[in-house]
Amino acid sequence: MSSDFLVLDMFSGGGGLTEGFIRRSFDFAGHIEMEKNASDTLETRLLYHSLKDTGQLDLYNQYYRGEMDRNQFVQTSIDAGIESPRVINKMLSESTNDSIIEEVKSTLKSCHGRSDVDVIIGGPPCQSYSLAGRGKNGKKAENDPRNYLYHHYLHFLKVFKPRLFIFENVPGLISAKRGTIFSDVIDRCSRIGYHLDKSPHILNALDFEVVEDRQRIIFIGWKAEDNFSYPEFPKKQAGGTVLDLLNDLPRLQAGEGTDELQPYRLGRPSKYLTEKKMRTTIGGVRHHQARMHNERDREIYRIAIQKWNKSRHRLNYNELHEKLKTHRNRHSFVDRFKVVDGNSVSHAVLAHLAKDGHYFIHPDIDQARSLTVREAARIQSFPDDYLFEGPRSAKYVQIGNAVPPLMAEGIAEKIEEMLESFNK
Repeated sequence: MSSDFLVLDMFSGGGGLTEGFIRRSFDFAGHIEMEKNASDTLETRLLYHSLKDTGQLDLYNQYYRGEMDRNQFVQTSIDAGIESPRVINKMLSESTNDSIIEEVKSTLKSCHGRSDVDVIIGGPPCQSYSLAGRGKNGKKAENDPRNYLYHHYLHFLKVFKPRLFIFENVPGLISAKRGTIFSDVIDRCSRIGYHLDKSPHILNALDFEVVEDRQRIIFIGWKAEDNFSYPEFPKKQAGGTVLDLLNDLPRLQAGEGTDELQPYRLGRPSKYLTEKKMRTTIGGVRHHQARMHNERDREIYRIAIQKWNKSRHRLNYNELHEKLKTHRNRHSFVDRFKVVDGNSVSHAVLAHLAKDGHYFIHPDIDQARSLTVREAARIQSFPDDYLFEGPRSAKYVQIGNAVPPLMAEGIAEKIEEMLESFNK
């Protein structure tokens, strides 16, 4: 069900921010995402919502259960009268901006009878702003061309003239290139007629009922002539723990499980899973396959889990027996093995999970493995019926880069209130 408010979705990723705005019934002029797997994920999710809205969700469930491949699913959905999702799988650049703008304008004119949008949402890729990335890559991160992808976002602001916009990124943007990126975003917005607070607003997913300590800078800007102010977000604690998220999933040893459908464990799901509608009724769960780990790493995992569960202290790499150490660097990144806190909230899930699982170790010592795709998705508050496309590494990246849907929904609610107040 669509609202009167129209959104242009940029740097969409796998759709975490998008999902929050869909839940508040915003309509979309289009979605722009350069990475093919993330673009496919977004298309799949948009088809899910369209099928749900038209009472044809069993088509999606058939795909989820593996009864048809993705090409069949997309075609069957279109044959059932579902409009093909407007996902533009292109990189934003000087050479592509004009064609993308024309594509969005065509959609606006033919489908909505207008040339502008109410809201633009998105956040340019943040690896070059992250403190971890800058710590590891030094000058390479400093000179990374992705530092300036926000220029394209601001160009689209100028063209489509939204009343409001959301610009999401990591807190490291504030200090990136000695603070010049942050001040440049504000200055450029001012020059094209938009107001941004000069003090950064950092929001935490914890305060949006997400079981994750995840901070993000959330710019909310508006036309300079409008009498808006940055919204107050009420702090809502999750009322659940990591183990509340994970305990109904099949227990796996390294290498066990499958990306395909498998049944939940017997027993009732936690109150948190039920209240947040994260566990679904398709009859099982997908994306729950554990990585293979060598025995040396699993031994380190057990040591780290035992130390954390016993004393709530993190393992320092230099505390390990020499036979377990394989890294020459003994001075930096000594916390490279980190257990997710089962009895509380998780530390922030990052895209680095695609490279190895050492920083995201399951809290159960009997399993001694890293998080599966589904476990990471649940920590980020994605429901179990959310399918991620592409190989496992791509799924981890999409999840690690996403705005948690529960957080996105809370942001969308406030944007809706701001737009409604203007229309009164």
